[in-house]
Amino acid sequence: MQAGSGWGASFCGTHLTSFATCVNMARGGRSTSSYRAEGSWQLALGEMSTPGFTATYVLIQFGHNDQPGKPGRSTDLATEFPVNIARYVTETRAKGAIPILITPLTRRQFRAGKLDNDLVAWADAIRKVARETNTPVLELNADSAAAVQALGPVLAARFAQLPPSREVAAALQSGTTIAASTGVPQPAAAADPQPVAELLGDLKLAFDYTHLGREGADFFAAMVTRELIAAVPALRRYLIP
Repeated sequence: MQAGSGWGASFCGTHLTSFATCVNMARGGRSTSSYRAEGSWQLALGEMSTPGFTATYVLIQFGHNDQPGKPGRSTDLATEFPVNIARYVTETRAKGAIPILITPLTRRQFRAGKLDNDLVAWADAIRKVARETNTPVLELNADSAAAVQALGPVLAARFAQLPPSREVAAALQSGTTIAASTGVPQPAAAADPQPVAELLGDLKLAFDYTHLGREGADFFAAMVTRELIAAVPALRRYLIP
């Protein structure tokens, strides 16, 4: 949920009261494996030890970069991925914090008007770990998929950082998306406050079917907030729907 490419910044900045502190330690393009290997998880564990809070909740969302085809990041869905997720849960609890798992936000790709939600299997794996470890889970994959399907490819494209190229826009109208890189990239406004994150976190502006611009971040941050209220009632007084 890296700020600038996901819903994290909107959630922290809009949906929490002044009685809660939100620290977003996500980094773009990381998987359950690479986030740990580079030392980012160790930093997060350190934050969980910060004194003075009545409780610390840790929202954990992975999946996009665990998928095949991403050298140095991909994990095996049947073995590595669920083990990694369970380890995040265990180590969070060992720090005295409370883990909350989140199924991965859907991509916004379509075939003949039907959403191609290619993250269902990763969402299922997270649900299984949640059941086995008795961990709250937010159904962001299912809820976001339903919302994006209801909007359709044209309206859902507004959630991206930039408008699509002419060729991509024409494909959206047909109900079947094509590679987001097709066509001439559109120039970014110099003062745009929400740069997209590349796979390894280098910020840039682009149209794609995964990362979020301001409208998308606000839309899904509100969704996460509603899910959080339902799944973890103890947090209700700290959240602004």
